[in-house]
Amino acid sequence: MAFRFQQPPRAPYGAPLAPAIPTHSLLAQVLGITALGLCVTAVAAYIAQGISPALGLVAMIVGFILLFSIYGTRNNPALSLTLFYAFTFCEGVGIAPVIGQYVRSVGPSVVVNAAITTGLGMFALAAIVYATGLDLRRFQGILTIALLGLIVVGIISLFVRFIHPEVYAWITLVIFAGLVLVDFARIRAGGDGLTPVLMATSIYLDTINIFLALLQIFGGRRSND
Repeated sequence: MAFRFQQPPRAPYGAPLAPAIPTHSLLAQVLGITALGLCVTAVAAYIAQGISPALGLVAMIVGFILLFSIYGTRNNPALSLTLFYAFTFCEGVGIAPVIGQYVRSVGPSVVVNAAITTGLGMFALAAIVYATGLDLRRFQGILTIALLGLIVVGIISLFVRFIHPEVYAWITLVIFAGLVLVDFARIRAGGDGLTPVLMATSIYLDTINIFLALLQIFGGRRSND
């Protein structure tokens, strides 16, 4: 399991931590940082293809530490950004065994399709927020509770399988789609006091988790054909 459910601490709705940043400037910064982070992850996953799950787990543990370090260094933008890219590299190494398993079992096309669908889905969700002004920030508490519940279910499922993996993936997809809408609404509102790096971290995690959920859905269908 990668950092599937990890999210950086989110500021309470209506309680910004710092003055808002102009929307267009913030959007450009966040998308630029996120895009480069995803490229780092893709390169790391390619380099680490074939590594053992144990090494992937080590990378995830290191990434977990880096994730919280990003939040802890939010007042030092340069250090926070460096830690973010280190985290995205560890994330790529961590998910490499998962991607490799799908490539070997159902073929590389399922990974490509999941990546393309993730990109198009993120673009569509962002477009909805910016075109309609949809603001779901008031529901972030509900989504966070749902996310925590999903984490508990995921942990229990490691020992007692009581939920089908595809059902679990669909629930993951719905929750993170909601979090994407929340995150883009926050960007549109000026960031709610979060730095561009923290916002990029949140968008990045949304993207990775949606990709993993789609990989599970598409891979499951292909394996059943």
